[in-house]
Amino acid sequence: MKLDPQTALVHAERKAPQYIETVQAPIYRASTIIFKNTSALFDRHWTDDYDYSYGTHGTPTTYTLADNIAQIEGGHYCLLAPSGLSAINLVNSCFLSQGDEVWVADNIYGPNMEHLQDLAKRYGVIVKVYNALDVDSFQPSDKCKLLWLEAAGSVSLEFPDLVQLVKKAQALNILTALDNTWGAGLAFSPFDFSSEHLKVDISVHALTKYPSGGGDILMGSVVSQDKALHHKLFQTHAIQGISVSGDDVAQVQRSLASMQIRYEQQAKSALTLLAWLKQQKQFAQVLHPADPDAAGHQFWQEVCQTQKSAGLVSVIFNDHYDLTDIRKFCDNLNLFKLGFSWGGPVSLAMLYDLKKMRALDYPHLKQGFLVRFCIGLEEPNDLIQDIENALNKMK
Repeated sequence: MKLDPQTALVHAERKAPQYIETVQAPIYRASTIIFKNTSALFDRHWTDDYDYSYGTHGTPTTYTLADNIAQIEGGHYCLLAPSGLSAINLVNSCFLSQGDEVWVADNIYGPNMEHLQDLAKRYGVIVKVYNALDVDSFQPSDKCKLLWLEAAGSVSLEFPDLVQLVKKAQALNILTALDNTWGAGLAFSPFDFSSEHLKVDISVHALTKYPSGGGDILMGSVVSQDKALHHKLFQTHAIQGISVSGDDVAQVQRSLASMQIRYEQQAKSALTLLAWLKQQKQFAQVLHPADPDAAGHQFWQEVCQTQKSAGLVSVIFNDHYDLTDIRKFCDNLNLFKLGFSWGGPVSLAMLYDLKKMRALDYPHLKQGFLVRFCIGLEEPNDLIQDIENALNKMK
């Protein structure tokens, strides 16, 4: 049949042979996936490991990254989401219903807390807050379905008593979900983090941070080991139409090979800054899990057998500095840019008022405004000079 030129263009017969091997895998961009015949259409099932049915379910590009993230974290199954927060919300939406109880650490990632509070207001989910350093503060009822963990905690970087918290939850048959963005699957394995081979049920990871590494891609992941658990998550994932761009996935996949090198370099630089920051009289406290003076340091030692830590360090200014002073300090930073996130090449700083962020009392924290430094790939001595210059411009 002779085709009109327009039709022939849409259904072009000539295709370059696809048998070469390249360093980076080909990128599949797909909404529609073409079935070869009706057998291919009907003899498949959504629980197949690689169900090619529609772009939202997966392509070779997305499944490859998912498999690699699962391997890095020590899991078996992985779902990708458009952001770390989207991955968190997937877990909450999947396992929490009206009247269910969820326990969340007071130092958890702020938007996760906000999402849970919204679920409480709109759908009657019961949200309880515990102190990540005090296992006894976790007192679940028989309605508890989910325990959220974060290691280390957001902003103030306390490392939780992960071993005892997970033991307590498991004894009560409570699902455990860990925000593992800080550890990234490199500081410790969420599915084997103790001498007793303890593991969480679900690990959530903001791939926006270390896996991406460029400060330019938003993505999240949900990793698990149990197939039934994965299928339940996948059903919610599909119902909600959660999907990611093949181009974004390829960018993250391209960065994975250098992730460990970048993680370790940024961590090393953070420890260099930690030693210098602790000597500065303007700071009442410097916060980093690897510091022997840090709250939760013993739990970090217990879990992070590699002695690895992320490239984050926070400082609390002496309380005689007011907000105007701290803003002046931040405005006078040059190499440190004012922005959220971490894991990219550029160092970042962010100002926080912990009094507005915490519901519980924390005697281990000094009074004063907090600035979190997220270390990039600059020379650490240059970063120290940048902080020193900004400190000199404060009153």
